[in-house]
Amino acid sequence: MHPQHPSGTGRQPEAARAEDRPARLTVGVVGAGRVGPALAAALRQAGHRPVAASGVSDASRRRAETLLPGVPLVDPGEVLARSDLVLLTVPDDALPDLVTGLAGTGAVRPGQLLVHTSGRYGTDVLRPALQAGALPLALHPVMTFTGTPVDVQRLGGCSFGVTAPAELRLAAEALVIEMGGEPEWIAEEVRPLYHAALALGANHLVTLVAQSMELLREAGVGAPDRMLGPLLGAALDNALRSGDAALTGPVARGDAGTVAAHITELRAHAPHAVAGYLAMARTTADRALAHGLLKPEHAEDLLDVLGASGDESGGTR
Repeated sequence: MHPQHPSGTGRQPEAARAEDRPARLTVGVVGAGRVGPALAAALRQAGHRPVAASGVSDASRRRAETLLPGVPLVDPGEVLARSDLVLLTVPDDALPDLVTGLAGTGAVRPGQLLVHTSGRYGTDVLRPALQAGALPLALHPVMTFTGTPVDVQRLGGCSFGVTAPAELRLAAEALVIEMGGEPEWIAEEVRPLYHAALALGANHLVTLVAQSMELLREAGVGAPDRMLGPLLGAALDNALRSGDAALTGPVARGDAGTVAAHITELRAHAPHAVAGYLAMARTTADRALAHGLLKPEHAEDLLDVLGASGDESGGTR
């Protein structure tokens, strides 16, 4: 099972190793969302040749036109027919049915590289295509995408969560490096845990920052983004360097009165933010206690405040 030579001669490499692969592969994208066109554009910079993409929404078409000019939009079956390497960049929940459907219609060719970019799944989700002779790779870029050319630049130094059969590890590594990324090997069985960790950090960070800006505007701050930028940048840098040792603020100090005042103000001005504040405050207190930052004698009053506030809102500790 090896990809056909892009020259059309049908010459096959002797082994599925990166150094044995053709220098250029035809690349197709199934699902022209924010991720697929950016990865295909990065592969184009590395010398590969995007030849087809599929996408139905107006936004998908605009992204394809911007990032992959001249590449035709066709149906998914035709994308596979034209491509040595196919990027399956659809939402996680749509991926299993897509793979099953493509394999069931005979669209998958033996030796075709089939790459999905889901963080949740490893290569097991590609089993129907594997049975049809495809070479399965899971290459998940650990990056948030905008659907604009800046995404291609951001891939430089970006980690990729990679799951691949042993015989394809070199090929997976080569593709990630060609896109400017750094491969990080993730075992099949821990893909959901790996993805949960990323969602906990990145997705919830956006929610927290947006909510913080909203509250600052409510407090009369004219440029909350400018106010938060240096603070959050320093907090992120400190957290990445020092982990829980970087915890600061009233919860980590055990300032129960300050936390109580926060909760009172949030109830008055932003009741939708109370549940999130309480959940994060409790988690912060637990971690600060466990790492010796929050003294037990200071924790009791703090936890009483958080517990009472949770009871008032119908929550539990």
